[in-house]
Amino acid sequence: MAQYSLKSWLKRIVGRPGFWFIFGLLLLITLIHYREAQEYPGVLARMISDLGLSRHSFERIFYLAIVVWAGFLYGWIGAFITSLIALACMFPRAVFISPTPLDATFEMSAVFIIGNVLAISFASLRKERDYRMRLEATHQELQISEQRYRQLFENAHDAIWLHDLDGNITVVNKAAEKLTGYSTEELTKMNVRSFLYDENLKLAGQIRHKLLANEPIEQPYEQRLKRKDGSEAFVQLATSLVFSNGTPAAFQHIARDITEQKRMQENLRHYLTQVTKGQEEERRRISHELHDETIQALVVLSRSLDTLASKEKLSKKHRSRLEELWQQTNGIIQGVRRLSQDLRPAALDRLGLLPALEWLASDVASYSGIEIKVNLLGKERRLSTDVELVLFRIAQESLRNAWKHSGATKAEITIDFGNSTTRITVCDNGKGFKIPEKIGNLARDGKLGLAGMQERSQLIGGKLTVQSEPGKGSRITIELPA
Repeated sequence: MAQYSLKSWLKRIVGRPGFWFIFGLLLLITLIHYREAQEYPGVLARMISDLGLSRHSFERIFYLAIVVWAGFLYGWIGAFITSLIALACMFPRAVFISPTPLDATFEMSAVFIIGNVLAISFASLRKERDYRMRLEATHQELQISEQRYRQLFENAHDAIWLHDLDGNITVVNKAAEKLTGYSTEELTKMNVRSFLYDENLKLAGQIRHKLLANEPIEQPYEQRLKRKDGSEAFVQLATSLVFSNGTPAAFQHIARDITEQKRMQENLRHYLTQVTKGQEEERRRISHELHDETIQALVVLSRSLDTLASKEKLSKKHRSRLEELWQQTNGIIQGVRRLSQDLRPAALDRLGLLPALEWLASDVASYSGIEIKVNLLGKERRLSTDVELVLFRIAQESLRNAWKHSGATKAEITIDFGNSTTRITVCDNGKGFKIPEKIGNLARDGKLGLAGMQERSQLIGGKLTVQSEPGKGSRITIELPA
């Protein structure tokens, strides 16, 4: 490898025109240096004499010029090699031919030393010049980069501001003015506490502590700001530390205004809440009508059929037909009663969530053949009517999916009344399914029942988690603050 590198280097050097120019000069001055009969032109001879130099001293100075030129072209290595060649060219004359060998040797040594010193000096100057050029180029690039960053910073759609470790704002962009309603001059004289509500200062303190402790935080996160006109703004914030000499110096915030989006979500949530309440009220009304009217009418019809079938004057054929109709009527009564219970289980309103879930498990097990178990963790407590209804509907839909789609033979409902949370888990041993990458894709993938659970859980501020794999059953959990 070393031989190949040396060969490549020599080939590159020899291939340059400057090499042959220096080689030609060395050859020419060496020929002149050893030809005593060769005379210089009169003008050049008089100039050499006026300088107080001998002919051969002048020629050695010319060797020096060649060495310096080689150093300029090839650096100090080129000057060193050229000086060695020049030294070899001058040595025979200086030692064996010159009438003043001591002076000639001194001049020859001076050519070697001064040539290398000058070459090294020129190389250093060149490096310094190159370094300054690179420094200037870097400085220009930094200025251009800073200008571009400043333009991006100023014209960014999202609000950006920096504040020191004490919360004093130092830099803001135009979007921050629009977001807060304050001008740049006003903002740079303010502290972030000026437009944070008291309940949001706690979250800001937690983010600050985690960033300074180099702990992971979930970003972006939501904050609520107080505008200059007193109105509130909801933003998604991404916060990062700014360092100076390796030490935290400031916090940078990038805020996206989601006020309108938040209001639309609240309006949609309110709309869904009202729709859900309307659905439940309609279910309650239909359930009561089925129980108070339809079932009662069917009971009367059943008794009438039973009375007719018990008369002695009827033929055996007619009696058998009436008994068949009576049994069908009783079957219809059971179906309507089950439908009435599904629409609005009386146990939920009268006794609460746990008894309603126990009734649900017993009822589903009776017609599905699935073995269903109900577990209680913690001390039972009543929740608000709306919350209990949503939890019941999610459990009901989960068991219905296990019966209709999973082919499960066993299922389990676990209700956990924790100190700070209430959690309901419904799991089964069915065939399972592949979960979409995002919970929002449930409806698009045809999982309408699961999508309905997700919407219902959001209405009560709960978190729905779906776990399933093909061949490994399913687990659906809803958790909400107690």
